[in-house]
Amino acid sequence: MSTDISDLKNISGFIGACLVDSETGLMLASENGTGKFDLEAAGAVNTEVVRAERAALEALGLDDTVEDILITLGEQIHLIRPLGANPGVFVYVALNKKASNLGMARLVVKKVEGQLRI
Repeated sequence: MSTDISDLKNISGFIGACLVDSETGLMLASENGTGKFDLEAAGAVNTEVVRAERAALEALGLDDTVEDILITLGEQIHLIRPLGANPGVFVYVALNKKASNLGMARLVVKKVEGQLRI
């Protein structure tokens, strides 16, 4: 089992990240960046986002999987990426919108996701 998400701290504008079990909402790993950010609450709340997206795919009859979910706020970007090998677990990353590059962030998150073993 490998839950090392520490490479996510290398993303420009990094605020915080966690690895979450979407069945329980429990955090499996976390990395704090600048400032105070309640990663435990963010992980639990974003579990509902992941569940809603799965329900939407089912309701629409789409035979597909979620690659990532992007939430843009006024000052932050929140990126959620279910693990390809275990879609019941997801990586959540919060970034400062002005200091980050979304394309580069997605590449780093995808790389880290590919290295996780749950």
